[in-house]
Amino acid sequence: MADANDNRVNFTHARVERFGCPAGRSEAFLWDAKTPGLGIRSRSGGSKQYVFQGRLHGKTLRLTIGKPESWDIDDARAEARRMRVLIDSGIHPRDEQKQREDEANQAAQERERATITLSDVWAEYIAARKPDWSEAHLHDHERSMQVPGQPRKNSRMTTKAGVLYALRDERLADLTAERLLFWLEREKKTRPTAASRAYRLLRACLAWCDEQPKYRGLADARRVLSKSVRRAVPKPRAKDDVLQREQLALWFKAVRGAGSPVLSAYLQALLLTGARRREMSALRWADTDFDWRSLTLRDKVEGERTIPLTPYLAQLLAALPRRNEYVFSSPTAGAGYLSDGNHAHTRLIAAAGLPHLTLHGLRRSFGTLSEWVECPVGVVAQIQGHKPSALAEKHYRRRPLDLLRLWHTRIEGWILDQGGIEQPAADDDTGLRLVKGAS
Repeated sequence: MADANDNRVNFTHARVERFGCPAGRSEAFLWDAKTPGLGIRSRSGGSKQYVFQGRLHGKTLRLTIGKPESWDIDDARAEARRMRVLIDSGIHPRDEQKQREDEANQAAQERERATITLSDVWAEYIAARKPDWSEAHLHDHERSMQVPGQPRKNSRMTTKAGVLYALRDERLADLTAERLLFWLEREKKTRPTAASRAYRLLRACLAWCDEQPKYRGLADARRVLSKSVRRAVPKPRAKDDVLQREQLALWFKAVRGAGSPVLSAYLQALLLTGARRREMSALRWADTDFDWRSLTLRDKVEGERTIPLTPYLAQLLAALPRRNEYVFSSPTAGAGYLSDGNHAHTRLIAAAGLPHLTLHGLRRSFGTLSEWVECPVGVVAQIQGHKPSALAEKHYRRRPLDLLRLWHTRIEGWILDQGGIEQPAADDDTGLRLVKGAS
């Protein structure tokens, strides 16, 4: 190894330009007399580079600075002095260079992270969590970011912007309590319930982001979801739309007069079972047992539950066309089954002069009307798929289907009687025989 004290001259552009590797040697060094450790190395192939040489922990180091075409002499001297300071401090210049590169990469990553928007993480958040969600909960997330102006499946109207759509292009790093307050105040003027639900979805998403290393720290959930924001969230209002006993006749007349037998059967099934609307709309023929008179519904709480298939409802379902795997089939719906009967139901009851009633109101009506036959609350809860509300119900009550059928048939009979609907005779299974024979 060449000694840095040999062949020392004051570097000039002319000397650097003239210096070359002598014939018969693979490389040669010329050292700067002005800056200790700075040299230029020339190889037999004609290449030249500035180098720095020094000692660290008793070992000689030689590090490349760069080519003379890229490095001015003064810059090369400054770099050599910088390396000398590092070595004197016990730091290897390569370690320091790696640290600088790591810091530069980290800074670049932070700049890239700062551009991440809510819409960037929303799809990933949904994909990561949807295995644990019900279909309805997934639908709420997708609808909250709904793009406006898109064609609807079963309507000439276009889609309306989801309640979170206004925030989709907000960078997570720019989310502030003030921005959320502005969004909340605007949305709750026209759709307070949707705004309240969207706030809860957003809160869960931000909490998930804090758990992901690549998103952690972009939005400070505690700072963004401040007390002022939480106070501005609309309070959920308990709905009380329910069919009264004296309204049943008008309701049945309107619904049974609907132009579509599938829609009519679907709406009556919601009232007579108290099922959630999506549980019933997605009912398959394979889950409809006419032999043992039962329905198996996809339950958002338990995964699935089996309820009685009562006599009148059995006849309704037996008369429906078997166009595909779904009981409430729809040839125009993308899913293959009736996706939304809410608007049709609203028109029907408005024409009948009845107060506004949602499809969930039919579920509420079943629970309310069942009290007229003094049905045990636990029986109604099990039919409707409600979580047990007491210790005994949770751990010690598992009613068999026959017991549920006893009470469910009474409830159906009383509702039909109040609605003026002719009921199947106790031994009338004509509809069931038709279905059995069809196969």
